[in-house]
Amino acid sequence: QVQLEDTGGGLVQAGDSLRLSCEASGRTESIDTRAWFRQAPGKEREFVAVLIDRYNKTHYAEPVTGRFTISTDNAKKTTYLQMHNLKPADTAVYYCAAGTYYAVTDYYLTNHYDYWGQGTQVTVSA
Repeated sequence: QVQLEDTGGGLVQAGDSLRLSCEASGRTESIDTRAWFRQAPGKEREFVAVLIDRYNKTHYAEPVTGRFTISTDNAKKTTYLQMHNLKPADTAVYYCAAGTYYAVTDYYLTNHYDYWGQGTQVTVSA
């Protein structure tokens, strides 16, 4: 089992930056994909970014490309989402997720991931 705790959300203004953290515990050696999703009120949870451990590769959703960066620390215990130039459209609850395999066909789908954080609220005011 893996436990995830995501933190770092808050209320910011448009154009500001914010960094989210996701600390993993338990059988972290089983993690192969680390991702961030977000869910705005009244909308479905959507993919934001993923980091694939075995290839050290990343993928981003189009709305955040060039503004957000996903990374991990050397011990691979904490995954970060650095967000720059935040927009009101980025307002959502952000969730970190972890999966035990990588598949190019479904890494952007919620059902790819076995483990989830509890979510952290990010609110961007205009």
